[in-house]
Amino acid sequence: MRDNYHDHLDAIGDDLVEMSRLVAVAVRQATTALVTANLQLAEAVIAGDEVVNELYHSVESQAYDLLARQQPVAGDLRVLVTSLRMVVDLERAGDYAVHLAKIARRRHPASAVPAELIDTIVAMGQTAERIANKAGRVIATRDIDLARELLGDDDAMDMLQRRLFTIMLGGGGDHGTEAAIDVTLAGRYYERLADHAVAVARRVTYLVTGEHRDEPALD
Repeated sequence: MRDNYHDHLDAIGDDLVEMSRLVAVAVRQATTALVTANLQLAEAVIAGDEVVNELYHSVESQAYDLLARQQPVAGDLRVLVTSLRMVVDLERAGDYAVHLAKIARRRHPASAVPAELIDTIVAMGQTAERIANKAGRVIATRDIDLARELLGDDDAMDMLQRRLFTIMLGGGGDHGTEAAIDVTLAGRYYERLADHAVAVARRVTYLVTGEHRDEPALD
């Protein structure tokens, strides 16, 4: 019975790692769709979110079942409660990748990103992908040092978002209100995606140490 119980705990961890991987793939594809007006990739990201949602429901179902049937205490209880919080962060991160893909789909066949902003958007996409992948490794290894690295990665994303707005406000090109709104939204989506992935690292830190870190409220 206890072996089966711990198999379910392991399965929850595996699902969370897989969600992180899928989010990383989705943000990479969404970024490519944004800068190249690739409608097929945008549609793939939007459709692929269903798999992330299925994993989300799987983790919730398994966690609540174990809470109800096994009445875990101490470390196992912390694992389950933390997993229920992490799965929400990862599901929301996946939603932001979908929002990016929807911008690309809406602007097709044109690119949603003006030429002078492509490098910054690509850098934001690469940073978000790296953060999502690293969040998965933190879940798998419970490596506190790796979790701390994510805070630095999040700072890099914030700098990129400021660069994006600086270029936009600098008037490097007049691409109209719609383009300005799309790029502003894209910058926000990248930043929020990264915040949710970093929140996962904070939760793993709590799981390992029992200490909470102050964190901003996330939507």
